[in-house]
Amino acid sequence: MKILTGNDLKTGAVVWWTGVGWSLDVNDSADVGDHGAAIIAREEGVQNVFAAYVVDGARTDEGVRPSHIKERIRALGPTVRPDLTLKPSDPDAINWVI
Repeated sequence: MKILTGNDLKTGAVVWWTGVGWSLDVNDSADVGDHGAAIIAREEGVQNVFAAYVVDGARTDEGVRPSHIKERIRALGPTVRPDLTLKPSDPDAINWVI
């Protein structure tokens, strides 16, 4: 699975391509296959996102999981303070495997 990530042009937030737009939740990510470069060019051209790139990922029972630790941290937040993650109210955050 190939997914796109980048940063929202207005807020700088980490975003993930859903197939029709951008989401703050990695679990909304769509598989872009070989179309990543074309989507990036279009989305950066209309100034929806910047610094976008394609990453490998996998859909698991827990949702979409980026393959590399850098993107997992971008998707879930800090690894040492579950209270600072992107979902701080998730009671299962302490059990996440980043």
